[in-house]
Amino acid sequence: MMEIKLLINNKVYLVEVEENEPLLWVLRDKLQLTGTKYSCGKGLCGSCTVLVNGIATRSCLTPASSLANTKITTIEGLSINYQQTVKHAWIEIDVPQCGYCQAGQIMAATALLLKNPKPNDKDIDKAMHGNICRCGTYPKIKKAIKLAAKKGATHE
Repeated sequence: MMEIKLLINNKVYLVEVEENEPLLWVLRDKLQLTGTKYSCGKGLCGSCTVLVNGIATRSCLTPASSLANTKITTIEGLSINYQQTVKHAWIEIDVPQCGYCQAGQIMAATALLLKNPKPNDKDIDKAMHGNICRCGTYPKIKKAIKLAAKKGATHE
């Protein structure tokens, strides 16, 4: 075990972790930040997506011990303005069905909008590739991202 300092949602946490313990389990089990979901455990589905220095990152594959001196943002840590804009876009378009993948979808969309505030269809497809929605709400996700971009959702 080793003690590390993590900056998550603008708050510093000291946690004891195993060397290769995935960030996902630190978030969910040790810090009770359960908005980040577990699904495949292999980085294939995107349900566990968080931002590391603004970049969409699969937390199920990323060792927490490798994240010292980085800024980690989970779904719980999105700023109120951004969260409300995206949330309202998601609600207005009626995106979720089962909702399980939505935190990962929103985090991937956030990373895209931070990098590219006015994405086109190709940009959205590329950024969202690998985020699986078992309910098939991809057209609604794309519409919600466009709406969030239109409303100016570009800040963490």
